[in-house]
Amino acid sequence: MRVGGVLHDFPKGWLAECSAFLDQFEKNMVELSGLITGNEIFEARTQGVGYIDQQQAIAYGLTGPMLRASGVKWDLRINRPYGAYREVPVNVVVRQEGDCFARYKVRLDEISESIRLCRIAIDRLPGGPICTRTPIALRPPRGETYFAVESSKGELGVYFISDGSEYPWRAKLRGPSFVNLQILPELLRGHKMSDVIAILGSTDIVLGEVDR
Repeated sequence: MRVGGVLHDFPKGWLAECSAFLDQFEKNMVELSGLITGNEIFEARTQGVGYIDQQQAIAYGLTGPMLRASGVKWDLRINRPYGAYREVPVNVVVRQEGDCFARYKVRLDEISESIRLCRIAIDRLPGGPICTRTPIALRPPRGETYFAVESSKGELGVYFISDGSEYPWRAKLRGPSFVNLQILPELLRGHKMSDVIAILGSTDIVLGEVDR
């Protein structure tokens, strides 16, 4: 890998270590699922709680597991593929229930899908050194530019208005946590105080992103 003009090789045994980590991680996830999925208390506190239907999810601009747990099959890796996702098929995880339990299941199943994608990447990674060149300055094209990726929490996008120089006239970050949090008042409506923790946790927000 070329960093600062220097060519590097991956450390010896790196791919084997990655494969071993994925094997252990997969075992850990099976154990975790066995402890939580099917647990009567967990299911009673999450099933039917914090319901979002498809129309609500779309109207609030939800993305990621928050959207897919309400039955909307939308994933930028499939709908607007970028990078290696043009070559590697992604199995989009969708649930129809739209409640806290559905959001939990979507995220759990997406971890398994991520493990599968990592194994495909390791298997297809060419041998030898990898060379990449990172520009010192980024110059977005003149006018408006928007690009987004599918992060673990939803659509993470960057919007620029540029005059063609390395300093855009305007820059805005579309963070999924900030957008997904907007629906919280609707999710809490009609529930008890004891349901707040489960509902808020099911949104999977990062407060640092929201506070910015």
